[in-house]
Amino acid sequence: MDFVEVPVSEDVPSKKCKVKNEKKKEKRAKEAEEKGPESESAEISSTRPALPPTFSLSDIKNKQRRQLMFMKLKQEKRKQKLELRKKRRKEREALGDEAPPKEVPKTIENQRVYDETTVDPEDEEVAYDEGTDEFSAYFNKLINPKVLITTSDRPRGRTVRFCEQLATVIPNAHVYYRRGLALKRVIPQCISRDFTYLMVINEDRKVPNGMILCHLPDGPTAHFKVSSVKLRKEMKRRGKDPTEHYPEVILNNFTTRLGHSIGRLFAALFPHDPQFEGRQVATFHNQRDFIFFRFHRYIFKNEKRVGIQELGPRFTLKLRSLQKGTFDSKFGEYEWVHKRHEMDSNRRKFHL
Repeated sequence: MDFVEVPVSEDVPSKKCKVKNEKKKEKRAKEAEEKGPESESAEISSTRPALPPTFSLSDIKNKQRRQLMFMKLKQEKRKQKLELRKKRRKEREALGDEAPPKEVPKTIENQRVYDETTVDPEDEEVAYDEGTDEFSAYFNKLINPKVLITTSDRPRGRTVRFCEQLATVIPNAHVYYRRGLALKRVIPQCISRDFTYLMVINEDRKVPNGMILCHLPDGPTAHFKVSSVKLRKEMKRRGKDPTEHYPEVILNNFTTRLGHSIGRLFAALFPHDPQFEGRQVATFHNQRDFIFFRFHRYIFKNEKRVGIQELGPRFTLKLRSLQKGTFDSKFGEYEWVHKRHEMDSNRRKFHL
């Protein structure tokens, strides 16, 4: 087949169009002279494309560049904070005694949602409940604590060492191996031998991950999640092993009715009268419903200065449930159960 090239005529603007375009340009020049330079800048800005919205680092697809930009942003913010701090310090020094009081920084603790069950130490109802609860015999000095520490079936070395170190922290504590016995069979044996507490350390993948603390003979029973366990050998700059002296007990921030009962549960683990010559302190510190346990010895450097030396072990507890009476997984009545999706919806609400 033969192809024939057909010439395409280009659209050439006519003379009339040229004249019209020239007239339009002249009109625009006259209007620009009458309006002045401001109108020109307005026209230029209107013709320019609109600026993009607020810039976000997540828009950068390159990971390395995004990280670099983020680090620069953090450095700039840090510099601005330092400059502000220096400026405020100079102002306070200049004003002297007339300087305004320092601002209290906002934290999750001081922004905490008020709990209706917060305990007032002078409340008569609270005092009556404390006088008639399961721990009243201990606080009236009628009984001395005696603790049995055991584990889940077939414990591994780390869990066994953790139990042995707990026995050196808690006076009158005895470690027994479980040997496959059910807890319902262990509890009557403990009561017959005058034990006041049963402590069970559970493990998962050779790591301690749970604790059941049962007050005998009438309960209550608390179940805790255990995390961040550090044994003595794993701790840096620890002191010598603890002595057999009775330690002091410090309970911090157990403010609600639930927290008050948990604090009394921990207090009843230790004997009444601490032996101060041992200089040993067991601390249960509640912060955002996490209970941090530390065991220290304090050292007098001189008449005014005192240092502390951690002895170990250390671990963190999180309350899962509180049950009335002794341990009963099937028919037990629960006072409180932690429901994560319902109770952890607000970060500023705490239960202990």
